Amino acid sequence: MTAVFALTTSFLWGLADFGGGLLTRRIPALTVVLVSQLLAVAALGTIVVATGGWTEAGPQLWYAAAAGVVGPAAMLAFYKALALGPMGVVSPLGALGGVAVPLGVGLVLGERPGILQFAGIAVAVAGVVLASGPSMGGAPVQRQTLLLTLVAAFGFGSVMALIAEASHNLTGLFLALFVQRVCNVVVGAGTLFASVRRGNPALPEGGRATIRAALPALAFVGLADVAANGTYSIAANSGPVTVAAVLASLYPVVTALAARGFLSERLRSIQAAGAGLALVGTVLLAAG
Repeated sequence: MTAVFALTTSFLWGLADFGGGLLTRRIPALTVVLVSQLLAVAALGTIVVATGGWTEAGPQLWYAAAAGVVGPAAMLAFYKALALGPMGVVSPLGALGGVAVPLGVGLVLGERPGILQFAGIAVAVAGVVLASGPSMGGAPVQRQTLLLTLVAAFGFGSVMALIAEASHNLTGLFLALFVQRVCNVVVGAGTLFASVRRGNPALPEGGRATIRAALPALAFVGLADVAANGTYSIAANSGPVTVAAVLASLYPVVTALAARGFLSERLRSIQAAGAGLALVGTVLLAAG
């Protein structure tokens, strides 16, 4: 079940990243983050009330709160990077942190994958690196884009490690995700306020009408990201974190395919080879 939930995480994150990156090309990134998370908070609050999730409150929610503080910074950096650079390059680079941080945590906690799983991890990580292809031909990635992507990568990895510790049952998971998203909104709102004070626009050129027209897409981005956090938590608590982290970090393949299908963004041969290696690594991890 670890493989199923982790791969579901990759699918959801890949679609959320594609949608978020697309939205930031016409709506300020901070506004995309804040509105999408507000919609997610409303949905999660309803679920928590319906399931009686408040009874699961405890010290473990501090992990969720920490994830909620780190998450907005990572999302903002990533969406800006997606808006500046090609999705097929930025998304794989951002995934490296999602592999490295939880993988390191799992090893520190004493997890020792088998030989087949180690081979799968090596092949999958190599696939992600090759899929990024920033220095293997084509236009180089701008320094600002690279810096934003690395910041996002570390943030995403930290959020994955934190949310895996925030709950250990389904009802508690709903509450943990709700707390995380409330913190996302608080931090995001403060950042947006500071940005507006510096003279940056909070609304796109079309004003509120553009936001209203984009609400379905914003809701999808927020809810897909929440669902991905949930499926990752389940994956990390049902099997080795090292395996869950690697499989959950294959979402760049989904983002790149979505960009290819909807935006006709072409992948270089090395990137296509990297995507293939990532899939081979997935098979090895699942088989192990």
